Amino acid sequence: MNTFFTKRSFITGILFSILIAFVDHYSTDVIHASYMAIDHMPAGAIFIFFILVFIINTFLKLIQKKIKKNIAFNPGELLVVYSMMLVASSVTEMGLGSQILPIISAPTYYSSPQNEWEKLIIPYLKKVLFVTDKEAVKYFYEGLPKGMAIPWKIWILPLIFWLPFIFTLYFVMICIASILRKQWAEREKLVYPLTILPKEMTEEGKGILPNFFKNPLMWFGFSIAFIIGTSVALNFYFPAFPKIQLVKGIPIFRRTLTLNFRVSFPVMGFIYFINLDVAFSLWFFNLVFKVIRGMFNIAGIVSTENVGIYGCSGEAIFAHLGMGAMIMMIGYSLFLWRHHLKDVFAGAIGKKVDDKDEILSYKSAFWGIVFGSLFMILWLFFSGMKWYIAVLFLIFAFVIWLTLTRIVCEGGIPTMVATTIASAQIISMFGSKNLTPFTIIALGLTYIYAADLRTFPLASTSMSLKMIEKSESNRRPFFWFLFLAIFVNIITTLILELKLAYKYGGINLNNWYFVGGPQAPYKYAADIIKNPTLPNKIGWLCRGIGFAVMGILIFARQNFLWWPLHPIGFLIGPVWLMDQLWFSIFVVWLIKKLILKYGGAQIYNKFKYFFLGLPLGLYTCAGVWFIIDMITGKQGNVIFWI
Repeated sequence: MNTFFTKRSFITGILFSILIAFVDHYSTDVIHASYMAIDHMPAGAIFIFFILVFIINTFLKLIQKKIKKNIAFNPGELLVVYSMMLVASSVTEMGLGSQILPIISAPTYYSSPQNEWEKLIIPYLKKVLFVTDKEAVKYFYEGLPKGMAIPWKIWILPLIFWLPFIFTLYFVMICIASILRKQWAEREKLVYPLTILPKEMTEEGKGILPNFFKNPLMWFGFSIAFIIGTSVALNFYFPAFPKIQLVKGIPIFRRTLTLNFRVSFPVMGFIYFINLDVAFSLWFFNLVFKVIRGMFNIAGIVSTENVGIYGCSGEAIFAHLGMGAMIMMIGYSLFLWRHHLKDVFAGAIGKKVDDKDEILSYKSAFWGIVFGSLFMILWLFFSGMKWYIAVLFLIFAFVIWLTLTRIVCEGGIPTMVATTIASAQIISMFGSKNLTPFTIIALGLTYIYAADLRTFPLASTSMSLKMIEKSESNRRPFFWFLFLAIFVNIITTLILELKLAYKYGGINLNNWYFVGGPQAPYKYAADIIKNPTLPNKIGWLCRGIGFAVMGILIFARQNFLWWPLHPIGFLIGPVWLMDQLWFSIFVVWLIKKLILKYGGAQIYNKFKYFFLGLPLGLYTCAGVWFIIDMITGKQGNVIFWI
């Protein structure tokens, strides 16, 4: 029987959620190799899942055949294990785990007469949210003297205050994902391209191996990616070995911009499964924004506004344009969801509704969002924000998280960020002159969980719910499976980060997470406190333009069958990651278009295995070389970046 929520799937999922923390942090911090948990399709989780399905479970099936006892995992259990690793991966590194400890200790370590943080930052810190013991923080960044014990106690108080907020935030995200599952998966029938690979890997056929692993086209795609990735690794070990280059840049617009031609195997593998209009719009709008940016450069049109380092490469005009577009996107979505949300509210007030297929009842999810949001507002108020700023921040943050989740579930891009972040938008709208330093610092602290948006639990939970759509009718246990996977991963990550930092010295680990990233919010805050800004009128204009253009695109998409442009392309067209990925999207769009035109659906279905083999081959290559690097002690061997 293909059951999903069994005791062994839960225990295995928990153990693998812990394992993913070790794999990622040793790869990122100690070996300085590939990022294993940075994106919506985490390489580490896929590599571990490949080992589980292809090697471990195959071995268990062989034993099972001899002893006539069911010891192998069934497909449902395997998908549950992968889902737990997926949500755990979303918080172990860029989502939270690699950022929280350095950011709450950075003012103590990096404050200096040159940056004037003693005057601009430290007087406005809520001391209980930070680590202020200078000696302990120094050793955190530089390593403990031999024989000295890790000062665990000085980290406990700040984390006691931080963790209730973090867990509440992620609980609310799971509630939202639960509420939207039926609307997205059943009514709008989104494709969820990033769920196809793990589902295909577990689809049983005749014999011991799943059909996926018997397909020669899959192994052909796998081999291409694995061999090219291995050439990169061998070149790192032996410089004389030829390395296959996957990126080439051409200077354009009087050398003010670079047009990048990058081959990304993960992106190519998943873009194959999305709608042709979506794929076309993704690369088309990126080139449109590239032209606009180039014309601005030549004409000298530039915004000098400081919007921080996240989002659209620091370009304020496109950051605000994107924010306006995202507000329109979510506003229209709420209108589109009105009938479904009416059912949700009916369930919340006790009326009988059909929510048996959800991991939380509509009543639990709705009131979980309400009371969770109230708690978060109070916590943000405690951290230093004015209450209305806290409300506005949460609204903007969830607009961005929801938009990116929609893009992941419909657009299939495994690595993506928004054009902007919520804190920067609020400071631009109000002006730092009209905000207290306490509020500005509190907004800076949101960088811990709401700035590096390449991964977060709302998207991973939404994909996980898609993967269990064929499960038994009672899905309520899955909520606890997911939440506990997040919980144990965060606790494991915090302990592991402290151990590694005190052993090696944080500044010797990942440079971004311990040097650049922790200083970013405070540098930004110090700059706008020292040089107060007024509400940015250009920003308001750009938001209005983005809002209007997005409205026109949505209207055209809904009313004209011939209209080829999908609004998703406009949402993320100017993002720096799209500058790197547009060519891979274009190539697959063209291939798919030709296949459907001249080969039809049958040929399209055959070739899907080749494209699924591409990301699997590269992720497996990264995992294999991580193990080799651990054994040899080699550092800096990065197999893939995007």
